[in-house]
Amino acid sequence: MASRSVMPSGRDESADSDQEEAPIAAANRKISKPRPDYGDRMEFREGTESPPNGRMSTDKEGELYRQLSKTLIGSDGHQLSNELSAPYEFPQFPIEQIETKLLTVQKEKEISTAAAPAREPSIGTVHDIDDDVDLNDFVPHFQRVNISGEDNTGVPTEDLQSASKLLIKALDIREKYMRVSRQGFPSNVNRFLSTINGKPVTEVQVMDRATIEGNPRLLKRLLDERRESLNHPVHPPKIDRDPWDCEFLPDNGTVLKCVKGVFMVYENEANAEQNKNIDYGVPDLETFVRDMQLLCALIADGPLKSFCYRRLSYLSSKFQLHVLLNELRELAAQKAVPHRDFYNVRKVDTHIHAASCMNQKHLLRFIKKTLKTDGDSPVCKAGDKLMSLRDVFESMNLTAYDLTVDMLDVHADRNTFHRFDKFNAKYNPIGESRLREVFMKTDNHVGGKYFAKLIKEVFVDLQESKYQNLELRLSIYGRSLNEWDKLADWAINNNVYSDNVRWLIQVPRLYDIYRANNCVETFQQIIRNLFQPLFEVTKDPNSHPSLHRFLQYVIGFDSVDDESKPENPMFDVDVPTPDEWSDAENPPYSYYLYYMFANITALNHFREDRGLNTFVFRPHCGEAGPVQHLVSAFIMCESISHGLLLRKVPVLQYLYYLCQIGIAMSPLSNNSLFLNYNRSPLPDYLSRGLNVSISTDDPLQFHFTKEPLMEEYSIAAQVWKLSSCDMCELARNSVITSGFSHHVKQHWLGPNYTREGVAGNDMTRTNVPDIRVCYRYETLMTELSNIFRSVLNEVEEK
Repeated sequence: MASRSVMPSGRDESADSDQEEAPIAAANRKISKPRPDYGDRMEFREGTESPPNGRMSTDKEGELYRQLSKTLIGSDGHQLSNELSAPYEFPQFPIEQIETKLLTVQKEKEISTAAAPAREPSIGTVHDIDDDVDLNDFVPHFQRVNISGEDNTGVPTEDLQSASKLLIKALDIREKYMRVSRQGFPSNVNRFLSTINGKPVTEVQVMDRATIEGNPRLLKRLLDERRESLNHPVHPPKIDRDPWDCEFLPDNGTVLKCVKGVFMVYENEANAEQNKNIDYGVPDLETFVRDMQLLCALIADGPLKSFCYRRLSYLSSKFQLHVLLNELRELAAQKAVPHRDFYNVRKVDTHIHAASCMNQKHLLRFIKKTLKTDGDSPVCKAGDKLMSLRDVFESMNLTAYDLTVDMLDVHADRNTFHRFDKFNAKYNPIGESRLREVFMKTDNHVGGKYFAKLIKEVFVDLQESKYQNLELRLSIYGRSLNEWDKLADWAINNNVYSDNVRWLIQVPRLYDIYRANNCVETFQQIIRNLFQPLFEVTKDPNSHPSLHRFLQYVIGFDSVDDESKPENPMFDVDVPTPDEWSDAENPPYSYYLYYMFANITALNHFREDRGLNTFVFRPHCGEAGPVQHLVSAFIMCESISHGLLLRKVPVLQYLYYLCQIGIAMSPLSNNSLFLNYNRSPLPDYLSRGLNVSISTDDPLQFHFTKEPLMEEYSIAAQVWKLSSCDMCELARNSVITSGFSHHVKQHWLGPNYTREGVAGNDMTRTNVPDIRVCYRYETLMTELSNIFRSVLNEVEEK
């Protein structure tokens, strides 16, 4: 029981107050007899055996309290006395474990004593720092929540070491695949892994106050960077040329072959005949299957699941404490930034499909307008007969006046919940696939003219809103080799371009349908149709000139379809290769992902060698179906869309947090298809520090307003009571996750946005307080340090 000090309650009243209250006090004494006081928790009851404690004069009362305080606190008044209660420790582990733990703690104390000083020492007097420099600009001051003591992870040392080894193994696997495929991987995790693997490590200078105070050169550099950031334009320069102009490289004479589902590049014909391909280090199927099985075993490990669940719970609780202590500071920091607020920070809709990027009212107005102005133009064929748009509507006994939003019937409703087939049918206006072909396809009788006009109207709205950007998905099905050329011709002939938009190519997983309709014979045909034009245009841009121009604005690939379809999520090394896969059965999700990843990796190396832009892999994942989908995405994909099933797999969720894998979440879409809005894990992911962003998915099906992304943000803010800081953090995450170029992001986020922690945040552009960024960075570094330190200590002991 801790001892409690009783402090005197001095009288602060002025003399006038005392004189005014004296008659009242005298009257009270006449009315009621003196009553002993037993403190603030109980009143005196007659007949009690407790001795009365009558009121004393103020001087005697003060003197008594002073004597009590000396007895309890000690005569020097600086430390509590331990005489009243002694601390007792109840051992929970065997003596050997306690001894091991004490030795480990003692060693860590020695290391920490020799390490850098405390994070926020007092500034003191430093002659090298100008008087007008505020160090809070570089090291934000806020209330930090830290855990001290021997076991700050809450688990025994042995459990921590075993869990850390497994987590580090998983991080090492992801780093290998990201490095070889030229996709992004966090520099801080890479630094920790290099320490473990004995690789040279680039030291990152600690940005605490003591370091800045003692290093005038560092302070000067920070001031120069801050000045440069302030002078850097917020808006990227407009393109004053034809956006489709680009340099055409000559043919480099390489030879291309598709071998067992993966494209190989040979320097010349002689090497091709000898089978000496350029080694790009693409992991083979056997390596992937082994890594996949290892991670699937890892996420099922009981002690590791408990450890990761505890860490995730701790991260949630820590964030709640951070908000309680620092919410007002964060709000004050946002108010201090001129001009910038949530409405005018950059946001990117990182998951949206081009065929449904407009809302239902927009589509209705466009169909009516087209029917009136262009109704006599032939738009499709019915057998051998050409049909105009007016003919199509007359065959349905409809006029422009009859059309309503209800008649279009493109909005998802309660009948689409867990019914992906009904949801797909919503893409057909008025239930007519012909109208979908006319208005929402790039390859049709009119060359996708109406679809291009419709999308360009969405672009006009984007340019008006100024701060919203899209990453639209266009489909390549893999049924024929000329799909890429048709898509590129559509974009260039109709000039479908905007500074606010970049493209991803979505590949539906529909092999079983194509096979049943005899469109393809083997799975390798789909692979060839998908990737052969890309390798050819990289080898010789003049072979596909339109495609070469179009690929400037393509940032990556997506894999789409209903994840809840029954499948066998695991496969062995003896699975048929794509050239042998001729069954009617659809390959598993991970099979699709591996062969897309392998070809994207080879393509990225080939394009990088030629000085061309590379691609990332960002599939739909974790919306439904087996959790193994998330495992394969963790290994091979830079970021994912949805990620709902992470809430059921604590190990994977913790790994996604450590690697800061981007997760584009669409709560309104999930609400109509797979998960009610109030059960969405987005607020939990955000509080724990996962790299989540908000996206719309399909505004045609789920949204009502002209600005669907703002609609998504506003509903989330209302339902989950998100603060302005939370909203701006989500917006900043969306820009970082997006595929817009490094040059553009430097304008949107600041020229130093790639640096770690506060150094990479420009609040005048992001409106995210340095306090929030610093909290996220320090928390992540603490988690990484806990994991890697336990393994490093074990290595040093050996």
